[in-house]
Amino acid sequence: MCCPGCQAVAETIVAGGLDNFYRHRDTQNANNSLIRNNSSEQRKLELALFDDPSVQSSFVKTLDEQQREALLVIEGITCAACIWLLEHHLRKQPGVISASVNMTTHRARLCWDESQTHLSTLLGEVDHIGYQAHPYQPNREEQLLEQERKRAVRRLGVAGVGMAQVMMLAAAMYAGDMSGSMETYITQFMRWASLILATPVAIYSARPFYNAAWRDLKTGSLGMDVPVSLAILLAFGASIWATVTGTGEIYFDSVTMFTFFLLIGRYMEMAARHRTGRAGNALLNLLPTSAVRLDEDGETLVPANLLKPGDRVLVKAGHTLPADGIIVAGHSSIDESALTGEYLPQTKSDGDIVIGGTLNVEHPIEVEVTETGSDSRLSTIVRMLDQAQAEKPAVARTADTAARYFVAATLITAAVVACYWWLTAPEDALWITLSVLVVTCPCALSLATPTALTAATGTLRQEGLLISRGHVLESFATATHIVFDKTGTLTEGNLQIAEILPLGDLDTQRILSLAAALESHSEHPIAHAFTPHVAIRAREVEVSVSQGLSGKVEGRRYRIGKPGFVAALAGCEAPTPPVGNGLWLLFGDEQRLLGWFRLDDQVRPEAASTLAQLKQLGLTPLMLTGDNSPAAQKVAASLQIEGVSSGMSPEQKLAHLNQLAAGGAKVIMVGDGINDIPALAGAQTSVAMAGATDLAKTNADAVLLANDLRRLADAIRIARKTRAIIHENLGWALLYNALALPLAASGHIPPYMAAIGMSLSSLVVVGNALRLSRRPPSTDS
Repeated sequence: MCCPGCQAVAETIVAGGLDNFYRHRDTQNANNSLIRNNSSEQRKLELALFDDPSVQSSFVKTLDEQQREALLVIEGITCAACIWLLEHHLRKQPGVISASVNMTTHRARLCWDESQTHLSTLLGEVDHIGYQAHPYQPNREEQLLEQERKRAVRRLGVAGVGMAQVMMLAAAMYAGDMSGSMETYITQFMRWASLILATPVAIYSARPFYNAAWRDLKTGSLGMDVPVSLAILLAFGASIWATVTGTGEIYFDSVTMFTFFLLIGRYMEMAARHRTGRAGNALLNLLPTSAVRLDEDGETLVPANLLKPGDRVLVKAGHTLPADGIIVAGHSSIDESALTGEYLPQTKSDGDIVIGGTLNVEHPIEVEVTETGSDSRLSTIVRMLDQAQAEKPAVARTADTAARYFVAATLITAAVVACYWWLTAPEDALWITLSVLVVTCPCALSLATPTALTAATGTLRQEGLLISRGHVLESFATATHIVFDKTGTLTEGNLQIAEILPLGDLDTQRILSLAAALESHSEHPIAHAFTPHVAIRAREVEVSVSQGLSGKVEGRRYRIGKPGFVAALAGCEAPTPPVGNGLWLLFGDEQRLLGWFRLDDQVRPEAASTLAQLKQLGLTPLMLTGDNSPAAQKVAASLQIEGVSSGMSPEQKLAHLNQLAAGGAKVIMVGDGINDIPALAGAQTSVAMAGATDLAKTNADAVLLANDLRRLADAIRIARKTRAIIHENLGWALLYNALALPLAASGHIPPYMAAIGMSLSSLVVVGNALRLSRRPPSTDS
């Protein structure tokens, strides 16, 4: 029992014969702690369910006869030490081939040999070291993320309110100490009030630090939560003693402030992690929830997740394909922009492969399902995304190693100082040790980088570049290559009428008006280029798939589309399109050909000047695009980009970036489509355009809200200035610690002076960082 009160209640229940109620009570309503303490066998049975192939089908991929790969979500991760512990513990288990945990999304990729171990055994090992693993399922993960967010907000709110009240009392006591005019009973009253206000912060708000520190100690690993918990508990305990006895210094203000700022940092990290985690969920949510399956009895509406290879489904016009498959009847245009990022729908007919999550634009088709669940194309992209995010750059690995050494050094220093003063002057040991802990508390050191990044991020946000991850500016400052997608990035991303060539006596405005009347009846992306020019109406409009449109305008029949289709109406041979890049459409009536329309995706007006500035800054621009048409080479030539790769799949883009990184390049990737997501995640730094898909923006490290490429050059300049200021801040923080630590350890700095010095050091760092708030010189000209 947790306390005598619970024991007394339990004995009363048993003595009264009421314990049978608990035997029949639904286990789903049981308290989680009771399940953990009294139902270990039940937990084993629950884990055994995950060995069932039907349960594994949604999150486990079969690599060969024995090898399996699962995507899991891990609860309880707080820092890099947790990642290290999980990976090393799982890799030591028999049958485990590989195990990697993503610090950003808290997802784990686990590969094992089914002949040597089972998934339930490995999930039990995760439980054993203090974490919980669940299959990665978008709906389940959304619930976990929301629960975690609510808990974090409650703890942060309590800490914020407590800190504000305690700091108000602390300011009064500091002023009273300096003037010497405050009565003793008032001081004691304020001490007790501070104790009452700080207690919820130290016990409730700081609890995640204690839990993580206790888990680290039980598993024999040192994380940042160990010294943090030690500092909070020692300062809080010493302050209670000082309050009760009426002697010594109190540090309730330090306890509440330290806890509050640490929780803010954790909350910001959690928010970024949740945003990234939801990206994969949203990607899988492209698949519809239901599908029309064709059975012997006709059409049956079934949940899409029940489809299996070999099923035949009917996909109507305007509906999303529920799974990967092959068209067995019908023909239509398929909008694959969600996967490829390109704007033109692709014509598909019998025997062509179609991908789940894409949109059927024009006509009903029958599809035979070939891949579902974890084997589908969308699931493959999600796995690539997680794998790319899980690969740590060298700077992150170095930071993890340095953090472990810093923790050890902090604890050793505090222990040595405590032992020395306990032997020489026991009455001063506690206060001097606390002074050392306050001095070594890396406030200025920890503020050196984030404050500069925050100031620079705010400046760039005003300029139209939204930074969503802290490493972006550091990476911008050292970048050597910048890689662009073509469509929607270097170009506007939509077709526009670039040229009209009349073939008869009608002027261009009349031809455009007649053609726009026909195109107004189509939802094809080509028709959107004519939308601003619709002035008259057409009747009896017919759509010929992959050919064009025909209809009557003012009593005369017209056609627009491919040359052969239009020439057939006019009764003449199909002419050869004029020379020029882009898409050529022919327009004519029943008697003659009237003119040509050239449609093209226009290069952004600021693209050329932006690339010139980037070259002046020493970056090498490259272009990777899924477009395999001559337009790719034309865009590259007009912008003087020498490195061009066209017709690239998402896998090829990611491989190209990895090849650049292997050669020592530091790459910025700029894209806008879902096909760019693996590359955006795999690049050291990624930027999405404002008009990009929501998934691309979610996975990018930054978003160009202004949709203006010139902001990239501004970001490079600010990033380099930020790096210089960070070095200045780090230098000052290290100098302060180097001077203050010996003085505190020798007893020359009392705790309150250590706290004031730490605050002043932090103010110097913040003030220096605020120099980045000045907006950069305009680059609009």
